Formats: sequence, C-alpha cells, structure tokens
Amino acid sequence: MIKDLRAKPKAWIEWQTVAMLALSYAMFGVASWFSDTVGYWIAFPAMAVAIALHSSLQHEVLHGHPTRSAVINEAMVFVPLGLFYPYRRFKALHLRHHCDEQLTDPYDDPESFYRAGRDFGALPVALRILLKINNSLAGRLVFGPALMVTAFWRQDARLIAGGDRQVIDAWVRHAFGLAVLVWWLERVCGIPFWLYAVVPAHAGLSLICIRTYCEHRWAPQVEGRTIIVEKARILNWLFLNNNLHLVHHKLPAAPWYELPALFRASREEWIAMNGGYVYRDYLAVARAWLLHAKEPVAHPVLRTEEAVSRAFLPETTAPATIDGHAAVPASPPHE
Repeated sequence: MIKDLRAKPKAWIEWQTVAMLALSYAMFGVASWFSDTVGYWIAFPAMAVAIALHSSLQHEVLHGHPTRSAVINEAMVFVPLGLFYPYRRFKALHLRHHCDEQLTDPYDDPESFYRAGRDFGALPVALRILLKINNSLAGRLVFGPALMVTAFWRQDARLIAGGDRQVIDAWVRHAFGLAVLVWWLERVCGIPFWLYAVVPAHAGLSLICIRTYCEHRWAPQVEGRTIIVEKARILNWLFLNNNLHLVHHKLPAAPWYELPALFRASREEWIAMNGGYVYRDYLAVARAWLLHAKEPVAHPVLRTEEAVSRAFLPETTAPATIDGHAAVPASPPHE
C-alpha cells in the first residue's frame, strides 16, 4: 500500500535540502551584490527565482526538514527573502491547511481561494470582477500576490489588535529577519527596499503562484481535491517537487527529493486516488486556463445557501481526466 512506502527512518540531516538552501542564498547574494554591475534587468529575475526557491524551502522546513531540530531548521530560513509572510505565521496556517477534510473550505482552509457565497455576493462589484480575473492563471500571476498579501495583513492586523501573542511573536521575529535583509539590500548592495518589494519580491511570489494556482479544487472525495502535475520539468526543482502535490499531502513527512520515486512506485494508484485530477505539465495548465477562470470564486458547495441540501446528496465522482481527456485506466489500490 502507498502508506507503507515511507518505512525508512528520517536522517538526522538531509544534505540535499541543505544544498538547496545554500543555492538559494548564494543565488540571491550574487545577484544582489552584482546588481549595479549587471543591471536590474538581469539581477532582479535571478533574485525572484532565489526568492521562490527560498519560499519552497520554508515550506520544507515547516514540515520538519532538513534536520530533526526545529530550532536549527527555523534558523536556516531566518532571513525572509520573500518579505511578506512571517515564517511562523506561514507554518501555523499551512499546517492547518493540511487538514485534508477541510480543503477548499472558505473559512476552515486558510489557503483556499474560494469565497463563501454570501461573502462574495456582498463585495463591491469592482472587487468581485477582480477576484474573477484572479481565477485565471494570468490574473493570478499579476494580481494574486497583492490580493493574498493584503488579505493576510488585514487578518493579522486584527489578530494583533486583539492581543494574539503568538501572532505578535511571529511578527517580532520577522522584523529582526527583515532588519538583516534591509541592511544587506540598502547598505551593502544599494538596492532601495521599496523597489525590492515591488519587483523581485512580488515576482518571486508570482512564480510560486504558478504552483498554487491549481493545487486544489472542490471535489466530493477528499483525495480528489489535490492535484498531480506529472512533469514540471525545470519548475520541479523550484517547487521542490510539490507539483506532485497529492503525494505531499498524503505523505507530508517525506522530503522533497523522495516525492518523484514515491509517485512513480504507485502512479496508477495515485491517479485513481485523486480521480484523475492530473495535468501533464504547467504548459497544459497555461493552455487551459491562462485567460479563463478555472474555478468560480464562490465555493460551489460549501458555505452557500445550498450547502445544507447538497450535504445530504450522495457523493459522485466525475470521470477521471488528464488535461481534459480520459485518464489512463488505473488499477485499484492494493489492499
């Protein structure tokens, strides 16, 4: 069975992840140091890639990698290259997201892009239009970072005003990391902090939005809510193989470099498990949804006036598809 594939004990230190951390900091450091020599047109894209990789590594760290020490792991991602989210807030919210039974719920899943029906209907018309645009891939890349950050900051501002000590602590720690980052950018490299926030930091978050755009959808079966993108090509290292997102959700303790082998060992089972919510690669995602909204903004079932009546309907599973075509016939999971 799939759950038996993670039999070996975790190493005390996972050098593959340490190497990727070193790469992200080295790429960021070199690009920012030589930004006045090579110009922002070269330096900023390289910094954006380093920021996206660092974000993926923060995700790896919050799941207990690359060492057995949470203190050491957190220290490795102390400087917040991605700028906008305190690490401890990211950790707390993402671990809540891993309650798969609540995936896509507008209230209980902190990473859901759906809105409750009544909440969405009460928004100003201009904002409703913007959120619909945001549900296309192009819209997500352009407007997604600002919409996500604004919503997150508003939420945390309310929690801080209410005296939530864990949230306050997370932001205080974040401020120390930001001080180091600002010193490096402004004093050492001569890059204005505001420009860094507007260009490379925003672009780094946009790169991550390529992955998060279609990671989850509503489906009656829990496993059908999480995607598999089989061949991410060069993006697989940037996303640390989280294109195989169902594998990560079912085996969250598995390190990033084991996910491809875990998927290949039981490919048909994984595809059967999520009902064929599979794309060949991110080019297939772009061809389908670059300018078209993949999902409605209002959740199609949860938190709507129809929620109670639909909750009592029998569950059904749509025909399995890959890129809109019939999926490869899959064998049922072994008992």
